[in-house]
Amino acid sequence: MVEIRKSLEDEKYIIEVIGEVDASSFIHLDTAIEEAFSEGREKIMVDLTRLTYISSAGLGVFMSYLQEIKTKNIGFVLFGPDPKVKGTFSILGLDQLVTIVDNQDQAKAFLDGISA
Repeated sequence: MVEIRKSLEDEKYIIEVIGEVDASSFIHLDTAIEEAFSEGREKIMVDLTRLTYISSAGLGVFMSYLQEIKTKNIGFVLFGPDPKVKGTFSILGLDQLVTIVDNQDQAKAFLDGISA
């Protein structure tokens, strides 16, 4: 089961992911990211501090947006994954394709360094 919370802070759109993202719940994450893109958000932070598990279906959500992030020049950063979750990202090499930082301050600094 996953819970998604969305908020806006200093022109940065925050998607907080709580719980588990698996084959039955990944659509909630996908919908949240799609909504952010369709609303024209240019700086998006995904808070993974309370994510306890992510399956390949969940990772696929992030992979499906890589091209759009690049072509639309969207600032996109993930932050706060625990070591197990971060390891899942690195197994598939996703940590090489999307920026992952340790905490929210680093995520804000990353987005502040990007011209929108």
